Amino acid sequence: MTAPTEIERAVEAALFAADQPMTVDALASHLRDAPAGAVRAALTALAAHYQPRGVHLVERGGRWHFQTAPDLAHILRREKEAVRRLSRAATEVLAIVAYHEPVSRAEIEAIRGVQTSGGTLDVLMEAGWVRIAGRRETPGRPAIYATTPEFLQHFGLASRRDLPGIDDLRAAGLLDPVDEAFEALAMPDPGESADPAESGA
Repeated sequence: MTAPTEIERAVEAALFAADQPMTVDALASHLRDAPAGAVRAALTALAAHYQPRGVHLVERGGRWHFQTAPDLAHILRREKEAVRRLSRAATEVLAIVAYHEPVSRAEIEAIRGVQTSGGTLDVLMEAGWVRIAGRRETPGRPAIYATTPEFLQHFGLASRRDLPGIDDLRAAGLLDPVDEAFEALAMPDPGESADPAESGA
């Protein structure tokens, strides 16, 4: 087995000690301004090294972290878990934000066909899955909402392009109880619209 390079060892140590996922730029800065290209190469090499092991090095929303291999997660799962169940309204709003971001509250209400309480958005923001991404340049300058890297991480998505299409959701039986919301979405291909981070929204 090839010995790891010094930068691979440094990146591995930094990620192991970090209390949250890190971007390439954050790692490069943390490692005394190491070249970003060298950090990316180290991450790629480490991800390959850990692929067959009990923990994996993964990228979620441009941030890297270690996680338990999916087939071993049950070993570490506690017998009693606190399950966070979203209401139908929160599930609908989260779906709309994920597929249409950045989107304003008025736009969410237009898609749902009903008013959306501020509490619903607050629940999603408290969960860390939705954030205020700026303001629309229209009269009143309403706030616009987008998903977060934590949303991608929680649902195991590398980017919004990995969101399932409507046919996939139908096949999996996941359109109930939010069938009306997804039908109203006329759901676009997530790859057709850029992530807020990429668009600068």
